[in-house]
Amino acid sequence: MDLKGFDQPGGRAGGDARSVKVMIAGGFGTGKTTMVRSVSDIKPLTTEETLTQASADVDRLIGVADKTQTTVSLDFGKIGINESLVLYLFGTPGQERFWFLWNGLFKGALGAIVLVDTRRLESSFRAIEEMERQEVPFVVALNVFPDSTNYPVEEIRDALDIPEHTPVVAFDARDRASSRDVLVALIHHLKERSAVALEPR
Repeated sequence: MDLKGFDQPGGRAGGDARSVKVMIAGGFGTGKTTMVRSVSDIKPLTTEETLTQASADVDRLIGVADKTQTTVSLDFGKIGINESLVLYLFGTPGQERFWFLWNGLFKGALGAIVLVDTRRLESSFRAIEEMERQEVPFVVALNVFPDSTNYPVEEIRDALDIPEHTPVVAFDARDRASSRDVLVALIHHLKERSAVALEPR
């Protein structure tokens, strides 16, 4: 892959490799931790804690009643796209009570992946709004669950009110190759934007 345009300030990842910070965002239970785990070249850092009865009145478990753990701070992983580019992945917490952490996590990010569960589109509204508010370029990734309905991409785009220039791709967060393809789609999206958009925030 041609990486011309990524030769921007932002640090070296070792040798001649460039490092890029990427956010993995989305609502509660959309597969953020699963994606980081599946695609990371290193053992990922996760901050999952067990859901307890004490949070029953706070956490929205509609559609994810079988979920037993939740990210309380962040997930972190790393993947080398090739010898010239390393992505550092920061997964955001999805529950509303942890959203205050997002501002700090987004500092320095060049782009983001917003995970969407098509069974619960509303769970990712906030993440998309946050990308737009912070002007972070992003790709929408439709995580395919076993009982997901296969909606046409344009229907999803309309339902989420996503601009035409924002890529929307389907993938399986459990699959390393599929998750990597989403990250590559983000890199291509960033390359298509202006040089200003590629500068670290």
